[in-house]
Amino acid sequence: MTTRAIKTCFFGIGAMALGASSALAQACPGNFKADGVPMVTGITYRSWDLVKGKAPAAVLKNLAAAVAAEGFAGIRVDNATSSVAAIQETSGSGRPQTLRVTARKSGPATRVDAVFVVQAGQVAPEAYVRDALCRVIAGGRG
Repeated sequence: MTTRAIKTCFFGIGAMALGASSALAQACPGNFKADGVPMVTGITYRSWDLVKGKAPAAVLKNLAAAVAAEGFAGIRVDNATSSVAAIQETSGSGRPQTLRVTARKSGPATRVDAVFVVQAGQVAPEAYVRDALCRVIAGGRG
């Protein structure tokens, strides 16, 4: 094998390794999705991330505190479903927006999923929701 062929081979392997590691370690902002039509239908914002080295029960306690820190009310922790549910009423309409966060075992880590729903006729700035969901999910780390 020539020196050039060896360099090309190592470059290709390095590029594949970087691509695989970024796919495996896709952080919360990269997992963010929004579904719905603003002002016409409800909008569902969702994201997820992994919390390594903690059991779902420990993560769940931290998530409840993180949800409270984001200003949500009516926080309910359901240990049976490993979830935290909460509401937020910021529009003055009396129609609450809902948040549900779950913590489930995923291999050696805990997968945390967060879903925030605003009702038809309501809007929420996507960048702000993404950042807030990721703060809640990161709060699961404690």
